[in-house]
Amino acid sequence: MIGRLSGTLIEKQPPQIVLDVGGVGYELDVPMGTFYDLPALGGQVTLFTHYVVREDAHLLYGFATRSERDTFRSLIKISGIGPKIALAILSGMNADELALAIAGEDTARLAKVPGIGKKTAERLVLELRGKLGSLSAGSMPLGGKALPALAPSPRQDILHALLALGYNEREAAAALKLVPEETGVNDGIKLALKSLAKV
Repeated sequence: MIGRLSGTLIEKQPPQIVLDVGGVGYELDVPMGTFYDLPALGGQVTLFTHYVVREDAHLLYGFATRSERDTFRSLIKISGIGPKIALAILSGMNADELALAIAGEDTARLAKVPGIGKKTAERLVLELRGKLGSLSAGSMPLGGKALPALAPSPRQDILHALLALGYNEREAAAALKLVPEETGVNDGIKLALKSLAKV
């Protein structure tokens, strides 16, 4: 099992990259979130990897963070979700956003991902509820800068609550911006709901 690779980025052709590791070029498919965070050609990269062996191919997938790879592994355990669709899901939203969509049972958001219909989105919510890791856990790439992640709790809890109450991601995020940073969860939910009621 190849769990991690560190090397020089020598090719970028989304969604595939080639990483030179000690003179060996490894082809990896990566989600767009990871792809956009890559340095220029010739830069040093460390990626968490997932290795898939099929009868007709050996495939390697790369991820900027451990949580992204863990999410990918959770996705491909679901019936009907192969590596290609799992990659598409993680290209449409990062691991934190997916965790929020699952927690908020936001099937409409999930169904916007190419290859995901309404029924598959419902199955994702059903099978992944409570199984995705804590938000932003492992969001620091090895040897790299942190990827954009949600602010730590209690703001996560406020956002969770708004999504659970049926507000979509954009509404919830906009309302959260109006809540002062130091506000507690209960007061934060009240303030957010008050601002949403005015819209």
